[in-house]
Amino acid sequence: MGAKKNTETKPLAQNKKASHDYFIEETFEAGMVLMGTEIKSLRGGRANINDAFATIRNGEIFINNMHISPFEQGNMHNPADPTRARKLLMKKEQIRKLYGQAKQEGYSIVPLKIYIRNGYAKLLIGLGKGKKQFDKRATAAKRDAQRDIQRVLREKQKVAR
Repeated sequence: MGAKKNTETKPLAQNKKASHDYFIEETFEAGMVLMGTEIKSLRGGRANINDAFATIRNGEIFINNMHISPFEQGNMHNPADPTRARKLLMKKEQIRKLYGQAKQEGYSIVPLKIYIRNGYAKLLIGLGKGKKQFDKRATAAKRDAQRDIQRVLREKQKVAR
């Protein structure tokens, strides 16, 4: 009888600013090439992707400026650079598609969240079009209106009881 693999997808790190700064049009899942004890730090929730961005060089995709803190019980004599560029694992046709779309004016490849699936660290990246200031205000106004509508509906349900 084989052991069942864990399919945990709880986010270990999330980029909450991404949905504020970009309209996310399409998402892709990518594996990450990690060194040493970086996976242990990730499992401990010691990662930050708020300032991270993705670049495509020579047909390969890399995540830059993603911070993974060194593992305390790990190799303290030779720790890996916490913000080094890490290679992402995706299929060539996905990388080509991303590259073609990201070359367009105003589009960026934005990391959205890090999670563990089947024992492997995965990064959800999105193709995002930058929001202008008025777009951000419109999004906030829409969210506030939805919140007000929900509040009024809840109050009406309380009165009806």
